[in-house]
Amino acid sequence: MIDRRYFRYFDWISFGLTMVLVAVGLVFVFSATYRSDMPLSFQFKKQLAGVGVGLLVYFAFCMIDIKRLARWGVAGYWIAFTLLLYAIIGGWIALGARRWLSLYFFRFQPSEIIKLFMPVFMASYFSELELPKYHIRPPIPIHDFLIPGGLLAISFLLILKQPDLGTALLVLFSGLILFWFIGMPRGFFLALALCGVLAAPILWRCLKPYQQNRILVLMGYGDVRKERYQMEQSKIAIGSGGLTGKGLLKGTQNKFDFLPEDHTDFIFSVICEETGFVGALSVIALYLLLFTRIVFVIMHVSSFFETIVALGLLAHILISVVVNIGMVTGLLPIVGIPLPLVSYGLTNLWITLASLGWLNNIAIRRFYY
Repeated sequence: MIDRRYFRYFDWISFGLTMVLVAVGLVFVFSATYRSDMPLSFQFKKQLAGVGVGLLVYFAFCMIDIKRLARWGVAGYWIAFTLLLYAIIGGWIALGARRWLSLYFFRFQPSEIIKLFMPVFMASYFSELELPKYHIRPPIPIHDFLIPGGLLAISFLLILKQPDLGTALLVLFSGLILFWFIGMPRGFFLALALCGVLAAPILWRCLKPYQQNRILVLMGYGDVRKERYQMEQSKIAIGSGGLTGKGLLKGTQNKFDFLPEDHTDFIFSVICEETGFVGALSVIALYLLLFTRIVFVIMHVSSFFETIVALGLLAHILISVVVNIGMVTGLLPIVGIPLPLVSYGLTNLWITLASLGWLNNIAIRRFYY
């Protein structure tokens, strides 16, 4: 039997906003992959089925007892970390990257699972140190961050090795955000930033040629028919949408295959072209409302453990939205980060829904104690 309080305290606002964004994603995956000879594409059917499974994932993470979920989450982190190691050796290769594991009927990226379970591992680790000053008198001694910091660095390097610079940076910054809120000395972040600036020439040489080209493209270099092609086509799609757009299924950049990856990383460009400034602003507003609601919930969570978990779950979704919209509009380099809940891709969709379900679980249980 489900406790009546579950329905009373269920966060219908965040759930409703999540479902609207999922619906937007389905509409534009349909539009981006529509062809007159095959209106319902394989990608759309797969995404539609993925949404059905994703809802089950959402409610599973929303209904399981939060203490049990925390224990499973720590175990899940170690499993994901092990799979990340295995992916470097025996992973499935696609588009020149060894980042997928195959279950014959389904492929997934262990790096996506790391994003889900890393926050609960961090929260569990610092909670078990039994230092009440953590959430009363920060900062915390730097040596207390050696183990989680080391694991974060190894995860970053493993994902970078695949190579997947976008996800590697996303995991790194999500972890650093958690360290900031937990109470890492502020001087560490200043020192880290200074080291990054001084080591920039060395880091530049460590990047692969295509990664260097993406940064150069952001700075205005490159041929519009080669290195700048993807960026230029995205800007054309966004600009041609005007105020209200060309209309659903009437976007020329994606219909005539000018815009690469239109149903995955660059789906926001399709939204801009077909619904214009009004549609793009509406999608951004939906994300802002969702994030505002989650922040409101986090502010009313009294448990240190649950606060850190909630911040970590929010961080990877928020960073993904900012980076994706930034890269398709030419404000950030192209790094291959999908738009959460909207872009085609089952692994990212399920991890995002699991994170939001977990956040709703925290929102519900904060009234229980």
